[in-house]
Amino acid sequence: MRFRHPDGSIVHLAYCTNVHPAEDLEGVIAQLDGCSALVREELGVPVLGVGLWLASTLADRLANSRVALNRLRAALDRNHLEVVTLNGFPYSGFHDRVVGKKVYSPDWTEPARLRYTLDLVDVLAELLPEDASYGSISTLPLAWRTPWDRSRDAAARDAVNRLELHLARTAEATGRRIRVAIEPEPGCVLEMIPQAAHWLGPYAARSLVGLCLDTCHLAVQFEEPAAAFATLSRAGVEVVKSQVSAALHVPHPGDPVARELLDEFAEPKFLHQTREYGGGGIDDLDLVDQLSGHACWRVHFHVPVHAAPRPPLTSTTDVLEDSLRHLVGGTHPLTHHLESETYTWSVLPNAPTTRQELAQGIAGELGWLRDRLVGLGLEEIR
Repeated sequence: MRFRHPDGSIVHLAYCTNVHPAEDLEGVIAQLDGCSALVREELGVPVLGVGLWLASTLADRLANSRVALNRLRAALDRNHLEVVTLNGFPYSGFHDRVVGKKVYSPDWTEPARLRYTLDLVDVLAELLPEDASYGSISTLPLAWRTPWDRSRDAAARDAVNRLELHLARTAEATGRRIRVAIEPEPGCVLEMIPQAAHWLGPYAARSLVGLCLDTCHLAVQFEEPAAAFATLSRAGVEVVKSQVSAALHVPHPGDPVARELLDEFAEPKFLHQTREYGGGGIDDLDLVDQLSGHACWRVHFHVPVHAAPRPPLTSTTDVLEDSLRHLVGGTHPLTHHLESETYTWSVLPNAPTTRQELAQGIAGELGWLRDRLVGLGLEEIR
């Protein structure tokens, strides 16, 4: 989906395909022909943006096989789908029975992470629409927080420096400007905006490596959008991409009804870091008894933005809407890439059971976001 900002530039809105389980080309094409096509039909839009997740083996194949890449491009074209952004955070196995901390491996100290990201750069340079101002790839915030030391930080810095050089060479050789966006996440080396802004500062002048702002993660850490954007501005760090999503909010953790409902979200597949306002934090929901419960909690569980959880639980759509005002509500957009990333549909209480139900849910999210963008003065392009 495309929107024209009042300044004349184009803002792209996509949904992330990491909600779908396939990791090979045939499976990804089936996703595009199936659920993605249904989402576009539900929304009634001429072109739908998809933020592709390509597992490492598939990224390698597409980067090195013109035949495979043409098959993917053909599937996108026949379903009227476009790709301006890739999700390069999960490396593989994102739909294993238990993902947990595996999603942070390999990290930016390991050669496999750089190789994977370079493959994604090469693939996106081929898929990017001719009129797109740039392409974006989101990636993990270096690593899980432990183990981490100066030598590991130096190794990560060296890898990102090499990545930046490849991005510059790609732009020169192809005319395609691809940018990589590091995504702060609770529990990681870079989990809050000031940390990310400091680490990314050396890349600010060239702007090929910047930030992916996930509004769920921002909310979980109880970071205020205005302060976060001011910090980024002072550091000169650009928001390359934003994942516009909502976290689970528990206003009164001592409420027995709230705790009973919260138990329904304590599933083993994904990690659900939880933070207490003004207090501590834990790495998963099964550890919440370590928190005092004297103040509200926020949980790293991407919940649908258009459908509130059962009361007394709520979600952080207020943080999302405030962030959108900063991102695209001003004189000029702070980013041109917005992505809906609710990968947790399969583990939600009362999860959709059919492809049609999933497509309707994704379309509902995108429709909710579309209404907010139009309300901020953007014009949907049809």
